[in-house]
Amino acid sequence: MVATFQEIIKPIENDIIEFRRYLHQNPELSTQEWNTSRFIQEQLKEYGIPFKAGYADTGVLGIIEGEQTGKTVALRADIDALPITEQTNHDFRSTNEGVMHACGHDAHTSMLLGAGYALNQRKSELAGTVLLVFQPAEENSPTGGAAQMMEDGVFDDYEPDVIYGQHVWPSLPVGQVGIRDQEMMGASDRFTITVKGKGGHASMPQDGNDAIIIANQIITSLQTIVSRNVNPIESAVVTVGSIHGGYAHNVIADKVTLEGTVRTYQPTVKAKVKERFHSIVEHVTEAFDGEVDITYLDGYPATINTPKWAEVARNSTQKILGPDSTPTVDPVLAGEDFSRFLNRYPGAFIWLGTQIESKEEQMGLHNPGFMLNEKALSSGSAMLAQVASDTLVHLQEGEASE
Repeated sequence: MVATFQEIIKPIENDIIEFRRYLHQNPELSTQEWNTSRFIQEQLKEYGIPFKAGYADTGVLGIIEGEQTGKTVALRADIDALPITEQTNHDFRSTNEGVMHACGHDAHTSMLLGAGYALNQRKSELAGTVLLVFQPAEENSPTGGAAQMMEDGVFDDYEPDVIYGQHVWPSLPVGQVGIRDQEMMGASDRFTITVKGKGGHASMPQDGNDAIIIANQIITSLQTIVSRNVNPIESAVVTVGSIHGGYAHNVIADKVTLEGTVRTYQPTVKAKVKERFHSIVEHVTEAFDGEVDITYLDGYPATINTPKWAEVARNSTQKILGPDSTPTVDPVLAGEDFSRFLNRYPGAFIWLGTQIESKEEQMGLHNPGFMLNEKALSSGSAMLAQVASDTLVHLQEGEASE
């Protein structure tokens, strides 16, 4: 009887956890993942998986060629950490002060290594090639690492027919996986607004032009974009997350800087919000006789799954975790660099439930107290392997029916 992917993964379950703990203790920021890259290469070499390195500097591509001809499937994991000081009680807390794997990329990397091991054990049965894409700089929005990897030729020799990504998800319990047919995550743009007025003494406002007043009117007016310019059945968010301005209680501020983000799903909605954003900021400033500089950075596109491959991923997940393992989930407007891969290739993004046993202690992604349930890691590896294997079969069947 052919061994299941769960059975193949079982001997290395502890290895996957140890990989994750090592990476958690030794996190590296975007574009600085040199030791992480070396670690990945060492493990691929130990597993006998050929690889190429140097894409976007620290990116790695593992290559598993099946012994039967067929199509190509890619599996992607991000490898960078965040500039956050960890606040957990783990024995394997970060040893790099001010840097933390607070978004689970340590787990993503470890699970992809585990999936690579399992697929390599079954390569005699694979009808095609599986690519293991270890991507740097996912947190480095709006630049990211996906586009640079592709520009550097990561898929020049093996171009994927389908690509999948997986992300740990603290709001889902272990054993559950979130998969949507289309929208998973949002487009994430950033902006900086620098409002310029005229400073002066607080007791003589007629001689100045208060930049704080102008900034206040801009913030209030920006809130009308979603409430009055976006169709209520569509989604958008405009958030001003940072305000810096002023010198003292008795000084009229001559400059205020606002920073924030715009989140959307649909390109048409994004275009509308962006147009209204510029119009409002410019005209409000003009109405108050001020000046303004706007920096608007188009970030990651929305992460939109291909329905066909989302369904394949759902069925593969149920083979590993059971028929009730893929509940209906709502999309979120957080951004994800994997979207740039999906803009070029069909595929799907998947959320793996990693909720810890105490819901009260569970912190969200990007929180200094973030923790994940390591019980999910082995099944996450098996699921990735199953998805890749099943997709190759579907691709082969599709080619045969043409």
